[in-house]
Amino acid sequence: MSAPYRHNCTGLPKSLCLLGPKTAHCRDESAEKGHVYSTHRALQCRRRRFLQHIQTGDESWVYHYNREYKAQSTEYRHKTSLSPREFKVVASARKVLFTIFWEMEVVVHMEFLEQGQTVNSERYISILRALKLRIRRVRHEDSILQHNNARPHTSRQTQDALRQLELTTLLHPAYSPDLAPSDYYLFPQLKKYLKGHHYDDDKEVIADVRRWCRGQLSEFFAGGMCQLVKRWRLCVKRDSDYVKK
Repeated sequence: MSAPYRHNCTGLPKSLCLLGPKTAHCRDESAEKGHVYSTHRALQCRRRRFLQHIQTGDESWVYHYNREYKAQSTEYRHKTSLSPREFKVVASARKVLFTIFWEMEVVVHMEFLEQGQTVNSERYISILRALKLRIRRVRHEDSILQHNNARPHTSRQTQDALRQLELTTLLHPAYSPDLAPSDYYLFPQLKKYLKGHHYDDDKEVIADVRRWCRGQLSEFFAGGMCQLVKRWRLCVKRDSDYVKK
Protein backbone atom coordinates (compact mmCIF):
# COMPACT_ATOMS: atom_id res chain seq x y z
CA MET A 1 0.00 0.00 0.00
CA SER A 2 1.13 3.54 -0.64
CA ALA A 3 1.75 5.96 2.17
CA PRO A 4 -0.95 8.63 2.73
CA TYR A 5 -0.85 11.61 0.42
CA ARG A 6 1.06 14.58 1.79
CA HIS A 7 1.51 17.76 -0.21
CA ASN A 8 5.04 18.83 -0.96
CA CYS A 9 6.73 21.37 -3.20
CA THR A 10 7.80 18.74 -5.73
CA GLY A 11 4.27 18.47 -7.06
CA LEU A 12 4.15 14.71 -6.53
CA PRO A 13 2.17 12.77 -3.91
CA LYS A 14 4.17 11.34 -1.01
CA SER A 15 3.83 7.68 -1.97
CA LEU A 16 5.98 4.60 -2.39
CA CYS A 17 5.87 2.23 -5.34
CA LEU A 18 6.59 -1.48 -5.50
CA LEU A 19 9.40 -1.70 -8.01
CA GLY A 20 11.33 -4.12 -10.16
CA PRO A 21 9.54 -7.41 -10.78
CA LYS A 22 11.79 -10.05 -12.31
CA THR A 23 10.03 -10.50 -15.66
CA ALA A 24 8.15 -8.32 -18.09
CA HIS A 25 5.18 -10.70 -18.00
CA CYS A 26 4.51 -10.30 -14.29
CA ARG A 27 4.92 -6.53 -14.00
CA ASP A 28 1.96 -4.14 -14.03
CA GLU A 29 2.82 -2.40 -17.29
CA SER A 30 -0.03 0.11 -17.20
CA ALA A 31 0.88 1.27 -13.69
CA GLU A 32 4.58 1.54 -14.57
CA LYS A 33 3.83 3.53 -17.71
CA GLY A 34 1.59 5.84 -15.70
CA HIS A 35 4.42 6.57 -13.26
CA VAL A 36 6.88 7.07 -16.13
CA TYR A 37 4.65 9.63 -17.81
CA SER A 38 3.85 11.47 -14.56
CA THR A 39 7.57 11.71 -13.74
CA HIS A 40 8.25 12.98 -17.25
CA ARG A 41 5.62 15.70 -16.83
CA ALA A 42 7.14 16.74 -13.49
CA LEU A 43 10.61 16.92 -15.06
CA GLN A 44 9.29 19.06 -17.92
CA CYS A 45 7.14 21.43 -15.84
CA ARG A 46 9.29 21.82 -12.72
CA ARG A 47 12.59 20.87 -14.27
CA ARG A 48 15.29 22.30 -11.99
CA ARG A 49 13.06 22.51 -8.92
CA PHE A 50 12.14 18.84 -9.26
CA LEU A 51 15.73 17.74 -9.89
CA GLN A 52 16.92 19.61 -6.79
CA HIS A 53 14.87 17.27 -4.60
CA ILE A 54 16.27 14.01 -6.02
CA GLN A 55 18.78 12.00 -3.99
CA THR A 56 20.16 9.41 -6.41
CA GLY A 57 22.24 6.44 -5.26
CA ASP A 58 23.89 3.24 -6.42
CA GLU A 59 26.76 0.82 -5.77
CA SER A 60 29.89 -0.03 -7.76
CA TRP A 61 33.16 -1.94 -7.21
CA VAL A 62 36.40 0.06 -7.07
CA TYR A 63 39.65 -1.88 -7.51
CA HIS A 64 43.11 -1.59 -5.99
CA TYR A 65 44.55 -1.55 -9.51
CA ASN A 66 42.84 -0.36 -12.67
CA ARG A 67 44.50 -1.02 -16.00
CA GLU A 68 45.53 2.05 -17.99
CA TYR A 69 43.80 3.09 -21.17
CA LYS A 70 45.87 2.22 -24.23
CA ALA A 71 46.59 5.91 -24.85
CA GLN A 72 47.97 6.27 -21.32
CA SER A 73 50.68 3.67 -21.89
CA THR A 74 51.92 4.97 -25.26
CA GLU A 75 55.47 6.38 -25.53
CA TYR A 76 57.31 8.60 -28.00
CA ARG A 77 60.07 6.47 -29.57
CA HIS A 78 62.32 6.59 -32.61
CA LYS A 79 60.81 4.75 -35.58
CA THR A 80 63.76 2.31 -35.63
CA SER A 81 63.39 1.45 -31.93
CA LEU A 82 61.75 -1.76 -30.83
CA SER A 83 58.24 -1.48 -29.53
CA PRO A 84 58.07 -1.74 -25.75
CA ARG A 85 56.85 -5.09 -24.46
CA GLU A 86 53.87 -4.89 -22.18
CA PHE A 87 52.50 -7.77 -20.17
CA LYS A 88 48.81 -8.43 -20.15
CA VAL A 89 47.34 -6.99 -16.97
CA VAL A 90 43.79 -7.16 -15.67
CA ALA A 91 42.07 -5.30 -12.85
CA SER A 92 43.18 -6.56 -9.47
CA ALA A 93 41.07 -9.07 -7.59
CA ARG A 94 41.17 -6.86 -4.49
CA LYS A 95 38.28 -4.43 -4.48
CA VAL A 96 35.91 -2.38 -2.33
CA LEU A 97 32.18 -1.93 -2.83
CA PHE A 98 31.40 1.77 -3.04
CA THR A 99 27.92 3.14 -2.27
CA ILE A 100 27.13 6.78 -2.95
CA PHE A 101 24.08 9.04 -2.77
CA TRP A 102 24.29 12.47 -4.38
CA GLU A 103 22.08 15.32 -5.47
CA MET A 104 22.10 18.31 -7.79
CA GLU A 105 25.05 20.07 -6.16
CA VAL A 106 26.88 17.80 -3.71
CA VAL A 107 27.53 14.30 -2.37
CA VAL A 108 25.05 13.47 0.40
CA HIS A 109 26.38 10.14 1.72
CA MET A 110 29.14 7.59 0.99
CA GLU A 111 29.86 4.12 2.38
CA PHE A 112 32.38 1.37 1.59
CA LEU A 113 32.24 -2.41 2.06
CA GLU A 114 35.33 -4.59 2.01
CA GLN A 115 35.61 -7.54 -0.35
CA GLY A 116 33.63 -10.52 0.86
CA GLN A 117 30.79 -8.39 2.17
CA THR A 118 27.61 -7.77 0.21
CA VAL A 119 24.74 -5.30 0.23
CA ASN A 120 21.72 -7.33 1.31
CA SER A 121 18.40 -5.93 2.53
CA GLU A 122 19.59 -5.52 6.11
CA ARG A 123 22.75 -3.72 5.07
CA TYR A 124 20.89 -1.50 2.62
CA ILE A 125 18.36 -0.51 5.28
CA SER A 126 21.21 0.57 7.57
CA ILE A 127 22.56 2.67 4.68
CA LEU A 128 19.13 4.25 4.20
CA ARG A 129 18.94 5.13 7.90
CA ALA A 130 22.33 6.85 7.70
CA LEU A 131 21.18 8.63 4.54
CA LYS A 132 18.01 9.85 6.26
CA LEU A 133 20.04 11.33 9.13
CA ARG A 134 22.29 13.06 6.65
CA ILE A 135 19.32 14.45 4.71
CA ARG A 136 17.87 15.90 7.93
CA ARG A 137 21.11 17.76 8.55
CA VAL A 138 21.53 19.22 5.06
CA ARG A 139 17.94 19.74 3.85
CA HIS A 140 14.78 21.33 5.20
CA GLU A 141 12.49 20.22 2.38
CA ASP A 142 11.15 16.90 1.15
CA SER A 143 13.52 14.64 -0.77
CA ILE A 144 12.90 12.03 -3.45
CA LEU A 145 15.02 8.89 -3.40
CA GLN A 146 16.04 7.42 -6.75
CA HIS A 147 17.65 3.98 -6.86
CA ASN A 148 17.52 1.05 -9.26
CA ASN A 149 15.61 -2.22 -8.99
CA ALA A 150 18.34 -4.33 -7.41
CA ARG A 151 16.87 -6.91 -5.06
CA PRO A 152 18.07 -5.26 -1.81
CA HIS A 153 16.39 -2.02 -2.97
CA THR A 154 13.00 -3.60 -3.68
CA SER A 155 12.62 -6.32 -1.05
CA ARG A 156 9.65 -6.24 1.30
CA GLN A 157 11.97 -5.41 4.21
CA THR A 158 13.38 -2.42 2.35
CA GLN A 159 9.92 -1.21 1.30
CA ASP A 160 8.77 -1.35 4.93
CA ALA A 161 11.85 0.58 6.02
CA LEU A 162 11.28 3.23 3.34
CA ARG A 163 7.76 3.80 4.67
CA GLN A 164 9.03 3.97 8.23
CA LEU A 165 11.72 6.48 7.24
CA GLU A 166 9.19 8.45 5.16
CA LEU A 167 11.41 8.39 2.08
CA THR A 168 9.51 9.06 -1.12
CA THR A 169 10.79 6.84 -3.94
CA LEU A 170 10.96 7.75 -7.61
CA LEU A 171 9.89 4.84 -9.79
CA HIS A 172 12.77 3.33 -11.77
CA PRO A 173 11.63 1.38 -14.87
CA ALA A 174 12.99 -2.17 -14.99
CA TYR A 175 16.29 -2.79 -16.82
CA SER A 176 16.95 0.91 -17.40
CA PRO A 177 20.50 1.84 -16.32
CA ASP A 178 20.24 4.80 -18.69
CA LEU A 179 17.94 6.41 -16.12
CA ALA A 180 20.37 5.96 -13.21
CA PRO A 181 22.66 9.03 -12.98
CA SER A 182 25.38 7.10 -11.15
CA ASP A 183 25.46 4.44 -13.88
CA TYR A 184 25.49 6.75 -16.89
CA TYR A 185 27.53 9.60 -15.39
CA LEU A 186 29.25 9.48 -12.00
CA PHE A 187 30.72 5.96 -12.01
CA PRO A 188 32.15 6.24 -15.57
CA GLN A 189 33.80 9.55 -14.62
CA LEU A 190 35.20 8.07 -11.42
CA LYS A 191 36.57 4.97 -13.17
CA LYS A 192 38.15 7.14 -15.83
CA TYR A 193 40.05 8.90 -13.05
CA LEU A 194 41.04 5.61 -11.39
CA LYS A 195 42.56 4.15 -14.58
CA GLY A 196 46.25 3.44 -14.05
CA HIS A 197 46.13 4.02 -10.28
CA HIS A 198 47.66 1.50 -7.88
CA TYR A 199 46.61 1.22 -4.22
CA ASP A 200 48.30 -0.90 -1.57
CA ASP A 201 45.24 -1.43 0.60
CA ASP A 202 41.56 -0.60 1.10
CA LYS A 203 42.33 2.56 3.07
CA GLU A 204 44.22 4.08 0.16
CA VAL A 205 41.56 3.45 -2.46
CA ILE A 206 38.78 4.61 -0.10
CA ALA A 207 40.65 7.82 0.73
CA ASP A 208 41.26 8.60 -2.95
CA VAL A 209 37.65 7.93 -3.96
CA ARG A 210 36.42 10.17 -1.14
CA ARG A 211 38.90 12.86 -2.19
CA TRP A 212 37.77 12.70 -5.80
CA CYS A 213 34.05 12.85 -4.97
CA ARG A 214 34.43 15.73 -2.53
CA GLY A 215 36.65 17.60 -4.99
CA GLN A 216 33.98 17.83 -7.68
CA LEU A 217 32.29 21.20 -8.14
CA SER A 218 28.53 21.65 -7.97
CA GLU A 219 28.50 22.04 -11.77
CA PHE A 220 29.76 18.48 -12.09
CA PHE A 221 26.80 17.02 -10.19
CA ALA A 222 24.31 19.37 -11.86
CA GLY A 223 25.59 18.27 -15.27
CA GLY A 224 24.88 14.62 -14.52
CA MET A 225 21.48 15.24 -13.00
CA CYS A 226 20.31 17.49 -15.83
CA GLN A 227 20.97 14.68 -18.32
CA LEU A 228 18.16 12.79 -16.61
CA VAL A 229 15.59 15.04 -18.32
CA LYS A 230 16.51 14.08 -21.88
CA ARG A 231 17.03 10.45 -20.90
CA TRP A 232 13.57 10.28 -19.34
CA ARG A 233 12.19 11.89 -22.51
CA LEU A 234 13.76 9.06 -24.51
CA CYS A 235 12.11 6.53 -22.20
CA VAL A 236 8.73 8.15 -22.88
CA LYS A 237 9.35 8.14 -26.64
CA ARG A 238 10.00 4.40 -26.39
CA ASP A 239 6.67 4.03 -24.61
CA SER A 240 8.47 3.28 -21.30
CA ASP A 241 10.12 0.23 -22.85
CA TYR A 242 13.45 -1.04 -21.54
CA VAL A 243 16.37 1.32 -22.04
CA LYS A 244 19.73 -0.20 -22.86
CA LYS A 245 22.84 1.11 -21.12
